[in-house]
Amino acid sequence: MKNYLKILSIAILCLLWQSDTFCQTNNDTILGYMVPTMVVDGETLPYIPLKEIYIFPPAKFKNQADYRRYQKLVYNIKKVYPYAQIARQKLYDMNQEFTRIKTDREKKAYIKKVEAEMKTEFEGPLRRLTISQGKLLVKLIDRQTGETSYDLVRELKGPFSAFFWQTMARVVGSNLKTKFDKEGEDKTIDKLILLMESGQL
Repeated sequence: MKNYLKILSIAILCLLWQSDTFCQTNNDTILGYMVPTMVVDGETLPYIPLKEIYIFPPAKFKNQADYRRYQKLVYNIKKVYPYAQIARQKLYDMNQEFTRIKTDREKKAYIKKVEAEMKTEFEGPLRRLTISQGKLLVKLIDRQTGETSYDLVRELKGPFSAFFWQTMARVVGSNLKTKFDKEGEDKTIDKLILLMESGQL
């Protein structure tokens, strides 16, 4: 039955791409079950949306230590990725607000307000991150926002603040200018994030 539904879903998707008219969806009763349907060229068909999944070759490990590093990376991604998503959303919200703000004074006041809110909400959890989790968060912020943490601080707080925080990051072996390298050293991280977002991890 499951294979039948998969084949039917694929056939429906193929029909949709070939059809000149993109169809409306409804709920209808088919064989006694209430299912979403759509009308394609005058014919009512079941509409079953499928969640996108990713298929990667299984990870290979040289030894037990390599496997433990991988498991630690999975744990760290699950811990810090939500903060990178929040950073992306906050940046989007701020950019929307900046289009409405007319003066530099209002902009500075707004940035201070957002900074205070974020400090109240996130300072404790972020201080409890390990150094490796902090480094990972810097990379994930670049992945999510398209800008390095250094550039974000410089844009929002000025070059002096960016220099100060970059110096502090360097003290603990981090770098706010670190970019996310999707095709290079961060390929595994990107793969794990895709799996996590699709509910496969």
